[in-house]
Amino acid sequence: MVKIACERPDEVGRSLSQWECLELAQQLMEEGVVESISPDTVRRILEHHKLKPWRKHLWLTPKVPRDEAFCAIVREICDLYTRPLAAHEIVLCVDEKTSLQPRTRLAATLPAQPGLPVRIEHEYERKGALNLFAAFDTRTGKVFGQCYERKRQAEFIQFLEHLDREVPAHVTLIHVVLDNLRVHKGKQVQAWLARHPRFQLRFTPVHCSWMNQVEQWFGILQRKRFGIADFASKADLKDKVLLFIVQWNRYAKPFKWTRRSFDKVLAKAEQRTLAAAA
Repeated sequence: MVKIACERPDEVGRSLSQWECLELAQQLMEEGVVESISPDTVRRILEHHKLKPWRKHLWLTPKVPRDEAFCAIVREICDLYTRPLAAHEIVLCVDEKTSLQPRTRLAATLPAQPGLPVRIEHEYERKGALNLFAAFDTRTGKVFGQCYERKRQAEFIQFLEHLDREVPAHVTLIHVVLDNLRVHKGKQVQAWLARHPRFQLRFTPVHCSWMNQVEQWFGILQRKRFGIADFASKADLKDKVLLFIVQWNRYAKPFKWTRRSFDKVLAKAEQRTLAAAA
């Protein structure tokens, strides 16, 4: 059973994407391994071997090696998140949440009533989309945000200029943690950075978006503001997203990041390096 559970169903001639206990029981009986076995018995045996073939987890083969250069970037991001900051510096995690759609419902969304949940009309009108540029302050939890029609270097520079106005002048070093999107590295951006030396861009490793704390905040925004997408227009959507940010900042708290998660990543990278060298 363990052998079959550790194989893809297609490999043994079953047209299934994943094994479940019922299909495993059927397979064992068809192959003559046992005369009869119940799905519950299959489950108990698999639990003993810590096997759950009905579960799945997405992963991505890295396009860049997890080598010393990768580890150096991880250590740098870890240091930015965990060390005490000087009075003249802050760390901002920046990214874009794209394709925010108003999705105006054809009938009004009805609030909850005794015995009834919130009721949402299934049909909606498409009215375009906006892109939210946001920066999360890792030490205070404060969020800076602006909405734009497009996502180009021009809009990214406008957002940097917004941050330049909002961050007090006594802060002379702004660490900006970003992903490796081309928009963040273009010639126009480089020219703007040359004129604004207090901004220092720090890029996360490729396919390591979890290292950007604003992604954590985007998850909260998605759940609390876009769990029901029903806005009268793009202007209405923009106003309510910016209001969400204002109200978030009233009670803002930072996320608690420690070195532990980074240590796990570095340990796995070291294991891969040793395995490749063996």
